[in-house]
Amino acid sequence: MIDVKRIVEDKDNVEKGLLKRLSSKEFNLDEIVDLYERKKDLQTEYDTKRAGQKEFNDRMASMDKGEVEYTKLLESLKEKAQEIKEVEQKLKSTEQELRAKLEVLPNIPDEDVVAGGKEKNEVVKEFGQKPEYGFEIKDHVQLGTDLDILDFQRATKISGNNFSIYKGLGARLEWALINYFVEYHVQEGYQMIIPPNLVTRESAYTAGQLPKFEDDVYWTKDGMCLIPTAETVLTNIYRDEVLDEEELPKKFFAYTPCYRKEAGSYRANEKGLIRMHQFNKVEIYQFVKEEDSATVLEELVKRAEVLVEGLGLHYRTVKLAAGDCAAGAAKTYDIEVYLPSIQQYYEVSSASNVREYQARRGNMRYKPKDGSKLKYLHTLNASGLATSRLMVALLETYQQEDGSILVPEILRKYIGVDKITK
Repeated sequence: MIDVKRIVEDKDNVEKGLLKRLSSKEFNLDEIVDLYERKKDLQTEYDTKRAGQKEFNDRMASMDKGEVEYTKLLESLKEKAQEIKEVEQKLKSTEQELRAKLEVLPNIPDEDVVAGGKEKNEVVKEFGQKPEYGFEIKDHVQLGTDLDILDFQRATKISGNNFSIYKGLGARLEWALINYFVEYHVQEGYQMIIPPNLVTRESAYTAGQLPKFEDDVYWTKDGMCLIPTAETVLTNIYRDEVLDEEELPKKFFAYTPCYRKEAGSYRANEKGLIRMHQFNKVEIYQFVKEEDSATVLEELVKRAEVLVEGLGLHYRTVKLAAGDCAAGAAKTYDIEVYLPSIQQYYEVSSASNVREYQARRGNMRYKPKDGSKLKYLHTLNASGLATSRLMVALLETYQQEDGSILVPEILRKYIGVDKITK
């Protein structure tokens, strides 16, 4: 959530930033400023009337309840109480209206984030070369079916479209990826978390899923949300808490299944594991001081790149334009692997600096060691990594002419074989 005082005091620059990702018709900062001023006036009126009420109470406390003056004051006090109640209702209504307008605004992009959508994204790094083959290649669906390591048909029978069953060495390859990620993050000083897969509405709100993306996640009948990413859980670890500056940074990672409805239309070639309602992911997350968040974002990007490079896959790193960033992100880099069968790149990690956007929603602050006033934490997240599209890239990149799959050397100690065959 954007600080309303920043909007009031620096409205032109806030508007300039938001116009990088929204049209002028999608927000109205003048309305927000007017609501903020109205709220301030109502708060002053409420405080003044409450002070007057206290004076009446103090006078009446020293009087005999049988006195005529006491009866007159009592009547006046009832009138004042009704006036206070009316002002309080107006104040609450104005606060709710102001919050409703603030909570749907996306974060303000960093200065170096360009305006526009996907068409303005910038490739900032490429690793490796596109694989070449001396034979006609298969896509991952055909490979997985032929090797009996993926079963889309029975998954559809059981759960509907966009689900998969991993079988035998397919399941073990998936699990090898997760073990590879876990070992790397532990070695680098991140604390492992195995969190709940269900969260409350408040947790979903703090992480930024609500109110705008309510229809993109799965809800249970009792109002719980199946997590679309472990970020939803990790964001809430320090909700409504104050940390000491000396405790920072806090570095976590979590393995979870992720559940998404995937709204919108698909490309015709986005089959199999490319878009799933359920997939596995290891998420890395940091809580940091405000002056450290820019540097930490670069660290998270590098962590994701190292993991993909270890697998020997061709990828590119893309700096997203403002309109392609998630609502809460001030700056985002995507790591995209190359999928040979469709000759396109797909995201396997998205690393974002959310700055204080989530911390304001969740009231997460830290106490500076110089004794100055409390500051909001900065939060950052990255996939480290998501597995389903990596599986596509691995199966297709490492396929052999006889239909077998070579296992990348870095995964062999986890899976126990160097090749997947029929």
